[in-house]
Amino acid sequence: MAKLPTMFSLRHLLVLSVALNVSLILRMMYESEEGNSGCCLKRKGNSEGNVIHQSRLAISSSTSSLMNSTRADHPGGRDRMIKLDHGDPTMYEIFWREMGDKTTIIIPGWQFLSYFSDVSNICWFLEAEFAKEVVRLHKVVGNAVTEGRHIVVGTGSSQLILAALYALSSPEATEPISVVSAIPYYSCYPSMANYQKSGLYKWAGDAESFDKDGPYIELVTSPNNPDGYTRVAMVNRSQGLLIHDLAYYWPQYTPISSPSDHDLSLFTVSKSTGHAGMRIGWALVKDKEVAKKMTKFIELNTIGVSKDSQLRAAKVLKAVSDSCEQENSQDGESFFKFSYMLMTQRWKQLRAAVEAGGLFTLPQFSPSFCTFFGQEMEPQPAFAWLKCEGDIEDCESFLREHKILTRGGGHFGASLKYVRISMLDTDETFLQLIDRLSAIQRQE
Repeated sequence: MAKLPTMFSLRHLLVLSVALNVSLILRMMYESEEGNSGCCLKRKGNSEGNVIHQSRLAISSSTSSLMNSTRADHPGGRDRMIKLDHGDPTMYEIFWREMGDKTTIIIPGWQFLSYFSDVSNICWFLEAEFAKEVVRLHKVVGNAVTEGRHIVVGTGSSQLILAALYALSSPEATEPISVVSAIPYYSCYPSMANYQKSGLYKWAGDAESFDKDGPYIELVTSPNNPDGYTRVAMVNRSQGLLIHDLAYYWPQYTPISSPSDHDLSLFTVSKSTGHAGMRIGWALVKDKEVAKKMTKFIELNTIGVSKDSQLRAAKVLKAVSDSCEQENSQDGESFFKFSYMLMTQRWKQLRAAVEAGGLFTLPQFSPSFCTFFGQEMEPQPAFAWLKCEGDIEDCESFLREHKILTRGGGHFGASLKYVRISMLDTDETFLQLIDRLSAIQRQE
């Protein structure tokens, strides 16, 4: 199992020194500005504002870029809208830059011309190398059972959700099967279930209030998007069919308590490694017939999944597993340790900014034992489920006035007093978020 560092190495101390100097320069620059609203790297009585990670990759932006982008008179500074309504995982770029050619692949023009990968496999377009690395990664992390499961690859987990809805629906049913999820649910579930106006399934809303008799499909997202809490099925009736969306069940976001062992589980490269642009996800499916129907949906939808993307994804997953198994070697730290440290620091900064006033609140999480890191740790979700307190009824609109673009609670079936904020953007954008939240609280 991976171990978190207990002390700074010489490299860490060097990074710390550089980070402190950057912080000092930024603080002096901010305090010299007329009408200064406060440095995003500074909070009175709290030293956690500095961007210092117990990681060899502590600073992802150059000093000059970071200084210029946060200046009030810079075209891209405080006057620009910072867009945090999507979970675009660009914060991982620094790690993959440091990996160099370890994830580089070269595909000759004559290779992979065929539609088919393995006609003997249920998922006939699944590349064997990708399947092998999926199994290996789950074994290294310990977050999913792969034995006795069929792997179905998809163009991201979005396509796999639609494939699963198709596979679990009955064409002989007299009416569409109800699709539910507990509030706050992932904002795209309703539109995904209703977009094609399928006669097989339809969105039926909140799982906790669902009282219709008969079969249903419940989408269980754990850790949940948007609020980060661990979820279990809510309806629990005999005719229920479950889809477990486990896009965030990775150790940088939540403690790994045990391997997930469900009939149908979905994972995605975008949130596990940050490679959203690959558009690769996978399902672990227990029932052979369900796997066949999911494969048929993807066949009808896109005639398979890009082999190029699968092979690149396989290379990336291999690099992640290698980094975990070779962490104590000279090759550097593991991907998950780097990611965990970065998320830890960001959540400390966000909580410090929020707790400096009474305008906002954040969820509180209980620590639990993580089998991957071998210690107690708190969840640190990919999204912050922020609530505006007091007389602010529309938090999304309120923050937009301060040039922070978020996704409002109404999209998730929840109160407009909530917003979802991505924690996965670049260091530059995240620092601007902290700066603006701190300035809002001082102004109010």
